[in-house]
Amino acid sequence: MPYQRTIKHEITLSGIGLHIGKKVNLTLKPAPPNTGIIFRRIDVSHAEPTRAIIANVTDGKLATTVGNNGTGVNTVEHLLAALAGLGIDNVLIELDAPEIPILDGSAGPFVNLLRTARLKYQNVPKKFVVIKEPIMIQCEDKYIEAYPADRLILDCTIDFDHPVIEKQSLEWEFGYRSFVKEICTARTFCFRQDIEALLANGFAKGGSLDNAVVVDKDGVMNKGGLRFPNEFVRHKVLDLLGDLSLLGHPIIGHIKAYKAGHLLNHQFLRKLLSHHEKWELTKIIPINNTFIFQKAYSSPFIPNYPA
Repeated sequence: MPYQRTIKHEITLSGIGLHIGKKVNLTLKPAPPNTGIIFRRIDVSHAEPTRAIIANVTDGKLATTVGNNGTGVNTVEHLLAALAGLGIDNVLIELDAPEIPILDGSAGPFVNLLRTARLKYQNVPKKFVVIKEPIMIQCEDKYIEAYPADRLILDCTIDFDHPVIEKQSLEWEFGYRSFVKEICTARTFCFRQDIEALLANGFAKGGSLDNAVVVDKDGVMNKGGLRFPNEFVRHKVLDLLGDLSLLGHPIIGHIKAYKAGHLLNHQFLRKLLSHHEKWELTKIIPINNTFIFQKAYSSPFIPNYPA
């Protein structure tokens, strides 16, 4: 849809933070056009609202964290993916803890909640980051590359030395319905042998089989098994979609990611924004019952990056 969208009314939910292991209360509120996705910590008196853009990303080792002045919000990628997957551009997110609830480890519960709020068209054109020329970033054998396309296509490959996962690939063409049906319910995953190290370093205090797929040497430990035969790579598509939304606008292009994670996703976005010749900010204008792309000359979300 060419017009910006928000939600029609305020919605709330509560859940456990994956790493802090404590209850988090979350409220999503409608926001005016050109606001973007804003996080605000209500448990910190001096906390300033933080826009969900790559310039405000402070960490990506285990999850995506955005914030400023020491008031970060961790594990934002699943909620960002839910908003991007439903085409929601403007919303204010208030929470009383430093982490988004993990819920079941996917974006499914967020999608279900957002759909109860219904969506509101705002009669202001969306802006899109359109890939004009190929661009690539690589770290060892991992890489992300982007090519021009007339829509968003996410092409992900993962490769783990484990018989349950091994090498999985998925090429997914963005669509609201296909996101709900094929991507949003894919859960995050981890290996049982890594859990002890995570706990020893103060992470995953709220982790359980209720909010992650856990794999041991014999297979999947979760009762009921996997939601999809290739749920692991579907979740990587979910994470990539959430991280790509940190551009501040939807992206149009063919994105290929090989063994990528949050850190490489963030590095790719920074490199893309620093190479202005590789992309163009556009909006879609309705003319005579059709739509055309038109260059947009300014953006409140994309800061200037050094070349």
